[in-house]
Amino acid sequence: MGGDNPIRIQSMTNTSTLDTEGSVQQSIRIIEAGGEYVRLTAQGVREAENLKNIEDGLHALGYNTPLVADIHFNPRAAEAAAQIVEKVRINPGNFADPIKTFKVFEYSDEEYQQELKKIEERFIPFLTICKQRNTAIRIGVNHGSLSDRIMSRYGDTPQGMVESCMEFLRICISENFLNVVISIKASSTFVMVRTVRLLIEQMDNEGMQFPLHLGVTEAGDGEDGRIKSAVGIGTLLTEGVGDTIRVSLSEDPEAEIPVARLLVDYVKEKENLTPIHQEISSFYNPFNPERRTTVSIGIIGGDNLPIVISDRSKTNDYLIDPNLIPDFIYIGSQTVEKNSENIPFIVDYSSFSSSENTYPLFTLKEKNEWLNCNAELQFLSLEYSDLSDEIVLSLKNKPQTVVLIHSTTSNIYAQKAFVHALMNAEITNPVILQKNYDEQDLETFQIKSATDSGSFFLDMLVDGIMIQNENLTISPQLIDACSFGILQASGRRISKTEYISCPSCGRTLFDLQTAIKKVKAATSHLKGLKIAIMGCIVNGPGEMADADYGYVGAGVGRVSLYKGKECVLKNIKEEDAIDELLKLIPSSPIS
Repeated sequence: MGGDNPIRIQSMTNTSTLDTEGSVQQSIRIIEAGGEYVRLTAQGVREAENLKNIEDGLHALGYNTPLVADIHFNPRAAEAAAQIVEKVRINPGNFADPIKTFKVFEYSDEEYQQELKKIEERFIPFLTICKQRNTAIRIGVNHGSLSDRIMSRYGDTPQGMVESCMEFLRICISENFLNVVISIKASSTFVMVRTVRLLIEQMDNEGMQFPLHLGVTEAGDGEDGRIKSAVGIGTLLTEGVGDTIRVSLSEDPEAEIPVARLLVDYVKEKENLTPIHQEISSFYNPFNPERRTTVSIGIIGGDNLPIVISDRSKTNDYLIDPNLIPDFIYIGSQTVEKNSENIPFIVDYSSFSSSENTYPLFTLKEKNEWLNCNAELQFLSLEYSDLSDEIVLSLKNKPQTVVLIHSTTSNIYAQKAFVHALMNAEITNPVILQKNYDEQDLETFQIKSATDSGSFFLDMLVDGIMIQNENLTISPQLIDACSFGILQASGRRISKTEYISCPSCGRTLFDLQTAIKKVKAATSHLKGLKIAIMGCIVNGPGEMADADYGYVGAGVGRVSLYKGKECVLKNIKEEDAIDELLKLIPSSPIS
């Protein structure tokens, strides 16, 4: 891993690590799906020691894929695992610090240094074993499990996450232990991307270049999990960051591998794109992005939410999902009567005739017509090579023009250079990201479009999205859902209930996939609400801080319910948990 090696793909079993045969068989399914590393949780020393039986079972069947132990709260388990498997993941938030309580502590500088000494006392013996056994480690920081000590000094911030990692890395350096990979994850793609960028800058400042493991924690399942993972992981991969990835889906572990492979392979295709040399705008801050300044034209730009333009130019299917209503419909050169939702149309200028709620789209070939157009709202489709000094000046003189930026080669780097060129020229026209594909497989379409679009919304560079697909096997309603999904996954526009759900592991104490289905069925109508469904306490309480409500495994057949950070019902029966959750939510059907 790292250096010039390929980006490695991995997943994690959800069997009990004491279940040798079950763990062996699930590991095989992950490996045969294409997994290059298999991770298993080890809650205690017994589980860690049983990794030897699992490893032996795999070797006996001809499988030599590296195994990784996942450790929380228990340094002794980490030491035991380090003598067996190829890599051990530890969590700085709970390796040496007490279990998270959300209490705020005041530390003097001297007291804080004493706490760091305690970490050294716990961590160095583990490093010594890893040196002796040539075992790699992963320092795995999770947003949901920062220690009270870090939270007290840095708050729930990217800076706190980075410092949590750097404390352990500095000890590794001082002990001359370099067999390290780092992960720094969050369920929020905005937090995850911003934090990884900040970590890289801090490592550069301190002369470190450790490989990075990328992932979005608790991404969820189905369409949401795929889009969210592609937005977060894909953004960093396209920036040349990342040496191994795990797509954390609340599905069977082997289902994660094809999604990860698709994501990595798609980003690899971009290595052949022609580099674009454009000066990065001084207004752009990758560590703390602020929305690009634009004028407001109706509902577009300014402080408005990013819009969705639905492409219906190659179909006569004008059905709209009532839960995901686009802001505009592009009909190309067609002539269509008013739609029942009264959604405004965008029409090619060649077929445009002034009528209520219909707006023209120009191309560069129609520059003169565009310059002479007086419509209160008009659209101009451009690519990076079209940005002449004349066009820049004309855009300044026509603030009512919304720019659709496209690329004939689907070059996201050219589209990003386009936005930076506008920012450098202090152009404030709103910008819509226009992406075009020719896919017949929905999952492939979702991964590609989310990978290409995610960074534009995470960095708040554009004011809307228009995704087109030449192959009509993917319906316009599904394309609309993907567009809204990208905006939701990047935190820019919430259009449905958001679920934070972990991918399950050997610590999970109930059937997580069934629980997710039940919670979704009961709460999917609660637009804008954020609900976390977690298998155990490792990230559960931490992720509750970012969720409105939480459903967390507390024991076999038992669930604890949270409202924000507060646990309001402990250890209730799983069969009662959905009804009790609904009682906590003011707008839910059960009072």
